[in-house]
Amino acid sequence: MVDAALAAGTASRDSIFELFTRRLPGARKYGVVAGTGRFLEALARFRFTDSELEWLRSEQFLSSKTLDWLADYRFSGNIYGYAEGEVFFPNSPILTVESGFAEGVILETLALSIFNADSAVATAASRMVNASFGRPLAEMGSRRTNEINAVGAARAAYIAGFAATSNLEAGRSYQIPTMGTAAHAFTLLHDSEIAAFEAQVATLGKSTTLLVDTYDIVQGVKNAVAVAGTELGAVRIDSGDLPVVVKQVRELLDSLGAHNTKITVTNDLDEFTIAALAASPVDSFGVGTSVVTGSGSPNMSMVYKLVARTDDNGNWQSVAKKAEGKTSYGGKKAAYRVYDESGFVSAEKLSVIDPHSDPVTAEFAAAGWVNSDASESDAKARNLLNRFVAAGEVDPQFTGIEAIAAARQRHSTSVRELPPIAMSLQRGEPAVATVLVQ
Repeated sequence: MVDAALAAGTASRDSIFELFTRRLPGARKYGVVAGTGRFLEALARFRFTDSELEWLRSEQFLSSKTLDWLADYRFSGNIYGYAEGEVFFPNSPILTVESGFAEGVILETLALSIFNADSAVATAASRMVNASFGRPLAEMGSRRTNEINAVGAARAAYIAGFAATSNLEAGRSYQIPTMGTAAHAFTLLHDSEIAAFEAQVATLGKSTTLLVDTYDIVQGVKNAVAVAGTELGAVRIDSGDLPVVVKQVRELLDSLGAHNTKITVTNDLDEFTIAALAASPVDSFGVGTSVVTGSGSPNMSMVYKLVARTDDNGNWQSVAKKAEGKTSYGGKKAAYRVYDESGFVSAEKLSVIDPHSDPVTAEFAAAGWVNSDASESDAKARNLLNRFVAAGEVDPQFTGIEAIAAARQRHSTSVRELPPIAMSLQRGEPAVATVLVQ
């Protein structure tokens, strides 16, 4: 596209691209924005090196003009969007990119690959956090995804409310709290379960977590308390009918005097099995496969579309795909979240604005929403868009460790604002309707 646009003289036309999803995969009630910080950090170093250009040259499918353009590539436009950790709905303008056509279109795969994966993980993680009713969850899914996505997935799950990760690179890179437990292999290494527990406690102390279901769970619990005493930190259960087994283990621990020993469970958990354990005496959860694969929805079906561009005379034109089942809405947009009198979100309202306007400072009333038919509560709204990049310069407040902490807090707040139906795990329509005014 860049090659042809450069040849046609249209590559530098001012353009506006929008990243959004037409639907929420898995009939989810809401989505969670994640990956913003990673995208902005990647954008700042998005360059074509000599080795990459040499390979492209050897393939002989690009003109020398295009190769020179790639060699000098630096994004110089503006980018707006929903802050990381924010919830979103179908057609929410999660990211808006303003630039020349070629500058913006070449970012499509970069943006979609990060936002689709990270937001899918964060959306699944958020559902699990809701189902856990305040009990901590640890992300343990590195073995169920690729080595690069494992780190991003840990970051996304943490933003959505997970308490820790077993991925040490995520701890090093993003300062996410880390945790881990022994595997069955450690128990099987030793001549007896007691010998394995003794080795673990001798090294890690009585506050460690002992895996008690390698052989017989009842005997495993007895062995664990016999070795560590009633000060044992926790036991982990990784098999069996969890509601039944957890109840039995809690009763056994209490009968042995280990009243403060906690129970953590793993065993292919997802939001549904976590919800099923709501009444069980579980203290924490370890989630692997389901969270890093989006719990059945490994991406958020996000797309990156051109929504406006200038013509040969420099006049702005709204553009949009109109194919059946894939309709999108043209034009640069402002986005607002409207609240009812109880403080819950009542609607996601989008308004097409002048392409020269700043969507970050656009006033709610100016967008055409306050009118004679509007109720008093309709005036309670907040602008959802933030300026991430101005004239090619990334705003540092949206990257780095502090941005992750802010996103985590933002997510907690935005979920509390949703109507109660949003917490349902049943398939259905989005919890909040998105309404567009042209």
